[in-house]
Amino acid sequence: MNTLFRDRIDAAQMLASKIESYLKYEHKNIAFSYKELVVLAIPRGGIILANVIASYFDCDLDIIVSRKIRHELNKELAIGAVMPDGTVFINERIIKIAPISQKYIEQEIEFQKKEITRRLIEFRGTTSYAGKLNDKIVILVDDGIATGATIIASAQWLRKNYPYKKLIIAVPVAPATSDTVNVLSRIADKMIILYTPEEFSAVGQFYQRFDQVDDEEVKEIMRKYLFDV
Repeated sequence: MNTLFRDRIDAAQMLASKIESYLKYEHKNIAFSYKELVVLAIPRGGIILANVIASYFDCDLDIIVSRKIRHELNKELAIGAVMPDGTVFINERIIKIAPISQKYIEQEIEFQKKEITRRLIEFRGTTSYAGKLNDKIVILVDDGIATGATIIASAQWLRKNYPYKKLIIAVPVAPATSDTVNVLSRIADKMIILYTPEEFSAVGQFYQRFDQVDDEEVKEIMRKYLFDV
């Protein structure tokens, strides 16, 4: 099939337009300012989209670091995800298909918790979100959904811990036949997905350019929003 987006910036511009249409419709009879928005990126790829969207609305941007729990025999396969406070999402369906030891899972969780802390300090200078998301319309952004482990964990963590006004989950692409989208739809107040193709093997197949995003790019973007990074 043909690619859908030139790159992450192209995808973000299309997504911003769709988000704007939704916000205008939802608030057509209500006083509303884009300053009520905060765009929350899942790095690294999501930060490129979030930067475009935050610039489009002239609103705040922050990141949420959720790390994959990798399968013992296949490090590319996510069996779940972990959040900064140790909250864990495990995909039981994958565990049943490809069982692994509980000891490995516990070790992997501890490793990823340390990596989350390191990245939060490096990218945003603090692990605290105190007051940042309260009463905000949070737009949770990534460059696409594959297994969905990290974005589900992030959405569940947000709902559990932060009194936001509304949660919008916005991604350019996700598989048409996906339990993940159903789960996220139950968590979010609104799901915005530009394309849901039937044939789906990886997020990158839908981009002409899908370059790796390195830590320096993340930090460069974050410096525009957080002065102490």
